[in-house]
Amino acid sequence: MSSSPLNQFLKWEKEIPQQLFLRQPFNGQWKTWTYQQAGDEIRRIANGIQSLGFPQGSKVALLSKNCAHWIMADLAIMMAGHVSVPLYATITASTIHQILEHSESKLIIVGKLDDYSPQRQGIPANVVKLGVAAYGVDEDHSWEQWVKQFEPLKNAYSWKGDDLLTIMYTSGTTGKPKGVMHSVSAFDSTLSNAIQELGIQIHPILFSYLPLSHIAERLGIELMGIYQGGNFSFPETLESFPKNLSDTQPTHFFAVPRIWAKFQEKILEKLPQKKLNTLLAIPLVSTLIKNKIKKGLGLSRANQIFSGAAPISVDLLKWYQSIGVRILQAYGMTEDCVYAHFNRPENNRHGTVGLPLKGLSVKIAENGEIRVKCPGLTLGYYKEPEMTKELFDEEGYLKTGDQGQISSDGFLTITGRVKDLFKTDKGKYIAPAPIEMRILSNTDLEQACVVGMGVPQPMALVVLSANGKTKTKEQLIQSLSATLEEVNPALESHEHVEKMVVMKHDWSVENNLLTPTLKVKRNEVEKIHLPNYPKWYNIEGKVVWE
Repeated sequence: MSSSPLNQFLKWEKEIPQQLFLRQPFNGQWKTWTYQQAGDEIRRIANGIQSLGFPQGSKVALLSKNCAHWIMADLAIMMAGHVSVPLYATITASTIHQILEHSESKLIIVGKLDDYSPQRQGIPANVVKLGVAAYGVDEDHSWEQWVKQFEPLKNAYSWKGDDLLTIMYTSGTTGKPKGVMHSVSAFDSTLSNAIQELGIQIHPILFSYLPLSHIAERLGIELMGIYQGGNFSFPETLESFPKNLSDTQPTHFFAVPRIWAKFQEKILEKLPQKKLNTLLAIPLVSTLIKNKIKKGLGLSRANQIFSGAAPISVDLLKWYQSIGVRILQAYGMTEDCVYAHFNRPENNRHGTVGLPLKGLSVKIAENGEIRVKCPGLTLGYYKEPEMTKELFDEEGYLKTGDQGQISSDGFLTITGRVKDLFKTDKGKYIAPAPIEMRILSNTDLEQACVVGMGVPQPMALVVLSANGKTKTKEQLIQSLSATLEEVNPALESHEHVEKMVVMKHDWSVENNLLTPTLKVKRNEVEKIHLPNYPKWYNIEGKVVWE
């Protein structure tokens, strides 16, 4: 039996049938599935999919927030021998339509969503819909009905290494989504190598909440857990998230920088920094406080804690270290199966994304771009041969679009995006990412986007954090001006930030200014605000309001 995500599941279904596999909260109560129970349900759904008579390797889309049914649906699609097309749960009807048409999806499985009715309008009429009634989705075909109606599928589809397994449409900080194609062996070699190299324990306890349609969560949580015979829990709502996480106490945890900043904000609300410093300085009390904070966060058992998807500030990493939480920054992308750079527990350097995994070749091109080659590279973009050709250089390395530097001992530091470079009207190039990182060490701010086309010096467009919103204008002017005085001396003179412009409205996934992994969509922000740069630039004072 060759190795594949499906075969790993089948192995555990046989070896540990009674072990807990999935925990899903409904109205505050956990509903659970053992490997055997989930296997039975997956086999029935797979049989239902096969009964529709689509040709082998047809595309099946999956629209849902993270939940037990997401993982069962993913495995059922594999078991039936089809190619999965996961969609972000927050996307609009027009993007749904675009992706379903482009991928030629024949069936869509609809699970847990905030508001399905507007999204439903994006599903083309010829696509069969299977809804999960447990989440209030009422469709032509019902998951629960299929589970009653169909017998468990006896013979699961047998995948080969070079078969196309999935098409993952990138959330895209730029332009329309692109369908990244991955083979069985890209996932398999990535997981087998990474699990060994990062020392991932057997039967991990996992909490899955970042979009499963994003490669980091899909490989680093879902499939890593399936390979290791893990146990998965999910949040019920945003409000119940802290309680659900605390009830789970996962052994591995992955978050993006925004979430780490939010957690910090919540801790400091209860325990202001001054008081925290005092308590941490007393040896016996220090241990108690650290354990209490970790348990409260839900991280008392977590032995591997990762941050990825966007840069995290060194200040935040150090702050977490001071309360006994060691966050390891990692780096990868959809196109390389996140098989790239990781800091390791025994070898962790703040401000870098760590060392390459075994078997990854890395080089820095003349324009400073990071380029990588590994077994997990994409087969290319679906139905986009020209874009696929553009993606690789003449030696077959993937062009990441990120810029970076490698230290003499191999640690990679990301310095920005090739495309994010902009010129001020002095004709000097600015790389915004490192400047934004420094600005965001101010806890009054939630987001920052450094811009400057058409003005002499860069400016920072900023969104206030919950903490910042409680302050008066005077207090904010003082706080933000102090940040500029701190940040600017460390920059080249042409990089000095002249102004901070406080935005009226938050940037969110809903208003299309953040990606589903909470990265700022620079081009969308610029589209709205570019005409105002000269006006803001000429207002008196260092801090101005939109």
